Amino acid sequence: LTTTMARLAKQPSAFRCRTIVFQPKLTCSSSLLLLCCWLALLPSPEAHTIIERTSRPSPEDYRYQRALLASEEADLAFGADIPLAGNEILVNNHLMDLKRQELEKGYTNPFNFSPARHFFEVLDQINASPLFRFVRELPKGAVLHAHDTALASTEVIVKATYQPHLWQRGRFEHGRQPEFLFSRTKPTAPQRGNKHNDDDDDDWELVQAVRERMGPARYDEHVRQLFSLYTPDPQTAYRSINDVWDRFSQIFLAFNPIVTYRPVWEFYFREALREFHEDNVLYLEFRGLLPTLYDLDGKTYGPEEVVQIYRTITEEFKATHPRFAGTKFIYAPLRLVDNQTMDQYLSLAERLHRLHGDYVVAFDLVGQEDLGRQLLDFVPQLLELPASINFVFHAGETNWNGMPSDGNLFDAIMLGTKRIGHGYSLLKHPLLLEKVRQRNICVEINPVSNQVLRLVADHRNHPASVLFASDFPLVVSSDDPSFWRAAPLSHDFYMAFLGMTTVGQDLRVFKKLALNSIRYSLMSDREKEVALGKFQLAWDGFIDRKAEQLRASTWNEV
Repeated sequence: LTTTMARLAKQPSAFRCRTIVFQPKLTCSSSLLLLCCWLALLPSPEAHTIIERTSRPSPEDYRYQRALLASEEADLAFGADIPLAGNEILVNNHLMDLKRQELEKGYTNPFNFSPARHFFEVLDQINASPLFRFVRELPKGAVLHAHDTALASTEVIVKATYQPHLWQRGRFEHGRQPEFLFSRTKPTAPQRGNKHNDDDDDDWELVQAVRERMGPARYDEHVRQLFSLYTPDPQTAYRSINDVWDRFSQIFLAFNPIVTYRPVWEFYFREALREFHEDNVLYLEFRGLLPTLYDLDGKTYGPEEVVQIYRTITEEFKATHPRFAGTKFIYAPLRLVDNQTMDQYLSLAERLHRLHGDYVVAFDLVGQEDLGRQLLDFVPQLLELPASINFVFHAGETNWNGMPSDGNLFDAIMLGTKRIGHGYSLLKHPLLLEKVRQRNICVEINPVSNQVLRLVADHRNHPASVLFASDFPLVVSSDDPSFWRAAPLSHDFYMAFLGMTTVGQDLRVFKKLALNSIRYSLMSDREKEVALGKFQLAWDGFIDRKAEQLRASTWNEV
């Protein structure tokens, strides 16, 4: 106490008068101890030293110092280290004109600012935007976070329902979610997990007959609605994150028997690659559960055969699309399972690593983090996996702070994850944030997904805006684009650029996102070199074409 009081005596008088107002009467040893503890917690004298100015700066000096401060901050931003030259500068000026137009329109009337409203409400507005059309043309590098059965657009599933031998049980007209099955003959029982009354209204029918009865246009629209989260009134339809995830489950329940029919599975994946390629994505790393496939002859196809299907189709697509660099697979089963099932998952992961180690490049767990089991539950089993198996865990896809789901960030980092899927709650953990930066762990940002799944309402408030301001290791991906009628990557790029970056961040953001997507992929070094060469070729071609268009447009105006 004597030492502490001596410290106080040395404080400036102004400080002493603020701190010794509280003068407890020390009547017992406990009071003395309390006072000692309280005094020890006081800040050091230096923290309260008042900085005195002998004079204020002139307005000119103030403006200079302010500009210098703003410039220093801008130098820290994502993409600031990317140089632009030649035609890139011309194209960048055009891009920034488009960005400023949308920002000014939104600043004047915030209701018109697309990133501030629900994606479903502004989808048509975005698609008509000149800025979005620019983004669609842009070479984007790779998608590193997407899920196998939500890659291709809903129109691909509509086309799949035209294949022969598809049966349906349950009628759209009566408000029921049908179940589907491919079979040469009429199925004799409902699919497991579905309960229907055995009446004529619920009997199995060929989809071809149902479509003819309802009319093709009406039937196809029902299919679109069934396999999409899209709704014109999302605020009413999905009041919480649990509502959206419940709808997810309903989609997969109806979706699975259609897409796991082997001819549809192959058709779906080919169409997905085509759509990603058309959206100027050159490489895809996607997650999946590896479900069992079936055909009309009663044959089933296991995980190893499904992986081989992916590999074969990828090689065929690369042969006809030389600008495409390829795909790789991340085995990502469901997290809401018991320990015995997890053991089976990990055994399969090891087997796939041995057989397809150059293609099956990582392990993850998927499903709603708030309701699923946590990584911590499986740490003993995960630690037994060979160190050569990469982890790229979903972690922090939650709004909670300190809850078990939020704790997945700790375990993902400690387990050595190469990337973090979503990482939405990462900013609430300053120590983890710094460790992620130090270890160069890439965060996979999925803007549209985070909004549709009710994590954020306004993209200007997305935590990634802080990461973009500080040149954090990150990429932008699309998660489940088909479920919200989004393009494979363009809508997410648009939202990130317009809603999460500063007014001054420019073309360099897009270029760095593309370069990062190759850098943080799980391709081999040689594959990365090839992909980088393909990207640079596509980028240079885009810049030159766009610059030529801009010059021609300027000449015509003159």
